Amino acid sequence: MDRLLLTHTVSRSAAADLREALADELPSVTLDCPRTEPDFLDALDDAEAVVAARFPADYLDDAPDLEWVQALSAGVDGYPREALAERDVALTTLSGVHAEPVAEQVVGYLLAFERGLLTGMQQQHRGVWERYPTGELMKKTLGIVGVGAIGTRVAELAGAFEMDLLGIKRDPSADPGVVDECFGPDGLAEVCERSDYLLVACPLTDETRGMVGREELRLLGEDGVLVNVARGEVVDQDALVSALQYHVIRGAALDVFETEPLPAASPLWDLSNVIVTPHVAGATPKYMERAAGIVAANYRTLYENGGTKAHLRNLAD
Repeated sequence: MDRLLLTHTVSRSAAADLREALADELPSVTLDCPRTEPDFLDALDDAEAVVAARFPADYLDDAPDLEWVQALSAGVDGYPREALAERDVALTTLSGVHAEPVAEQVVGYLLAFERGLLTGMQQQHRGVWERYPTGELMKKTLGIVGVGAIGTRVAELAGAFEMDLLGIKRDPSADPGVVDECFGPDGLAEVCERSDYLLVACPLTDETRGMVGREELRLLGEDGVLVNVARGEVVDQDALVSALQYHVIRGAALDVFETEPLPAASPLWDLSNVIVTPHVAGATPKYMERAAGIVAANYRTLYENGGTKAHLRNLAD
């Protein structure tokens, strides 16, 4: 098999970047890039492998030979996982592709709150020269909900500030060794209570949906800051808005939201203790280069090295 099919929903520029990067990794493999849905569905008829920005369940009706879908994202909560599994189609993710840019953005959030940069920028826009109190990130406590690729890289960067690192991982025995203490999900309350900053970096699943709610925010407390770079639904947004309005917590840095784009009527736009960014933490000019490395590794496993679907990298759970 010497062909990969790219979904038509990928932009022309992104498709060109991926094609160029894959040409270096897999010079003998063609990446087909149809531009319309009818053309994509025609090509899907005999496709074995698809690289997808999205893949609705009804596409399976036009894909009798399909055996592998490579998502162009780390999260796959929008993919028809049950339908793919029923057809024995492997679904793999780009887990880890965002780790560096997201981690750097998280450190930026932490410094913005600790050094008062949010206050400084707000005063700048008003033309106000007024000194304000600042702190130091050094030796503060960071709780990381989800010690995967992103959480691990954040922990590595936070080490430069000698932060105390507390982790939450579904299986704490699989702790990669980057945090000082690693807890299972039942340790979330303790981590919230002990943290100055709480980073949410876990996948969205039935178990994690709404896991940070009113009680967790209360435990984080009036000196605590929530950072969410996972999915908006992992945090109870109504509870978060209330906690910010009534200063139950000090602030929040949010890159993801329950509804995106964030509606104009959302009170989050107007709160002075919130940083809002439009789901850009994972953006990087190196995205497709890193994506190509993961796609190529999986292609070689399945079609060149005699591996099975079980050996694919970043298999969706």
